[in-house]
Amino acid sequence: MNIKDIYDLNVGHVVENVDLSCYTTYKIKAIGRVLVIPENLDKLKVLVDYIKKNNIKYKILGNGSNLIFTNLVYDGILIKLDNFNHLYINENIVDVGAGYNLMKLALKVSMMGLSGLEFATGIPATVGGAVYMNAGAYNSDISCVLESTVLLSPDLDVVTFSNEDLDFDYRMSYLQKSPGYVCLSAKFRLSFGDKDEIMGLVNRRRNRRLESQPLEFPSAGSVFRNPDGDYAGRLIEEIGYKGKMNGGAQVSNKHANFIINAGGATGKDIKDLICDIKSKVKESYDIDLKVEQEFVE
Repeated sequence: MNIKDIYDLNVGHVVENVDLSCYTTYKIKAIGRVLVIPENLDKLKVLVDYIKKNNIKYKILGNGSNLIFTNLVYDGILIKLDNFNHLYINENIVDVGAGYNLMKLALKVSMMGLSGLEFATGIPATVGGAVYMNAGAYNSDISCVLESTVLLSPDLDVVTFSNEDLDFDYRMSYLQKSPGYVCLSAKFRLSFGDKDEIMGLVNRRRNRRLESQPLEFPSAGSVFRNPDGDYAGRLIEEIGYKGKMNGGAQVSNKHANFIINAGGATGKDIKDLICDIKSKVKESYDIDLKVEQEFVE
């Protein structure tokens, strides 16, 4: 990868050797070789075209709330869609850019008396990342409110996918199974509700998170999906792993389905601890825990 070529593309802001502790909620110890913030859609197309023609590794980086960089250096191009941040609200229809902060959006519409995104007020993602992961909580998720999404296809065409096209499942979407698509924006259909009731629910859930989750430490939320009829946290407690450490990574003493950065954790520390937990639970209960988070090499 020739860094000078990336500057010469003139597609937007370029940063070399970025500290990924500033771009991931785990605050992991790692460096990104180069990060690019494209100015607009045309510039994004130029950048992705260059990446593909030169067979360069790349990753769209949202809020870094579900990513674990497993190497000390990510020797590819990280793309942040900070400039894809429009927000248009027409009655109960919300059209929002992929780079918009999901928590900010969810709180804004909740305060307006629009219901449907209350579950997202505690999810530190971008809109694009949330669509990609089908982010959710409290028995709801993006699939419940998303009407359509605008994507950049692998052929660099701008296409619109309906909710059905995205083939949503629990913490899963078509985008995870079909690399090369980039979420540009999303359209949500919300419901009209009582603002006081909506905000009451939001506040109660926030207080519950403060009491039950280790929000005082860097983490990426729940590590594993709950298996049918059980809870990942309970299984991890049962194998005696609550508080278990690997390097700077630790299973939270507050909630066993959270791994926290207790200080100086690398992505490898976290990945190895996750793999250890999976192996032990499989050995003890013959349950194959599924990881919600994404390893990036």
